[in-house]
Amino acid sequence: MFDRIRTAALFGLHQATVAIGISAFPVAVFARKQLGVNIPVHRLVETTTEAIEAAEE
Repeated sequence: MFDRIRTAALFGLHQATVAIGISAFPVAVFARKQLGVNIPVHRLVETTTEAIEAAEE
């Protein structure tokens, strides 16, 4: 039962990071072009994806 709860929580966290990444995209483009700064949201998405895959195994 706890595995299902953990998987559901990780999935919700993953969906939240994807939504943050999508909404932060215009800011990231501006920061890269105007300021020369990269915003590493992709790392959060990759980490949560790996966590979900590890929980499903």
